[in-house]
Amino acid sequence: MPGSVTAVFGEAEDFAAALRAEGVLSLLVTGAGEFRAQLTQIALNQLRLSAAEERLPRIALVAVPADTILVSLARGGASAPIWGGVQLRAGEIMTLGERQHLHMRTDGPCRWGSIWLPAAELQRYGSALTGADFALPSAARLWRLRPAMIRRLRHFHSAGIEAIERRSSAFIGGETAHGLEQQLIEALVEGLANGSAIEAEPATCKRRDIALRFEALLHAEPERCLRIAEIRTMLGVSARALRTACEEQLGMGPLAYVRSWRMQQMHDV
Repeated sequence: MPGSVTAVFGEAEDFAAALRAEGVLSLLVTGAGEFRAQLTQIALNQLRLSAAEERLPRIALVAVPADTILVSLARGGASAPIWGGVQLRAGEIMTLGERQHLHMRTDGPCRWGSIWLPAAELQRYGSALTGADFALPSAARLWRLRPAMIRRLRHFHSAGIEAIERRSSAFIGGETAHGLEQQLIEALVEGLANGSAIEAEPATCKRRDIALRFEALLHAEPERCLRIAEIRTMLGVSARALRTACEEQLGMGPLAYVRSWRMQQMHDV
């Protein structure tokens, strides 16, 4: 059922709760100052769109549900999000396949958008529009699109977001929702079919895995005050490997992250 919501948040906890629909499992604000964020979410017939503006830097752990594809794009006007240590640029998108986990962080004021769609639907449309088997992006992958194609994708994404924000309406009509959905899928298929996939280096993939296991360990034993040496042993990595992974993926060293994570846990109790 088509519908939408747009809201402004003054508390990180409320923003984190709203982001659960965006696959966010945890959110850690890493900068000082007054928290403020705006989030618009639109449900069409099969696609979901979202757009956010944030003021403070933060780190989020994002999980993509089964049978779903996530597409992330920059919106301009501020820094773009950093996915798995890679910052999106104007002509790029990031895709995450079903059941993928990845850290998404910001280093300051940030504007981002996302598209969620069923994997089967993207594959069906992709095969029909290209006339060939359409391979779905399974792992996290960065794509560089042709200028005309990224403009088209961003145009249709912005059209839906701006329609809601301008009118403060909670509803996009059935025919309009269907038309916008078709245009978005076609623009996405065209971009993926003709864009350049930028594969992550094996070392980057390894650092992403270390950061994810590090995060999972903290969540698995939140009441234990694990020392970094213990964490390294449990993860089976060297001090240098853990530090490099955290700095690239989380934007800070492991000790600083543990301290920030524990402070938030204490605040949330």
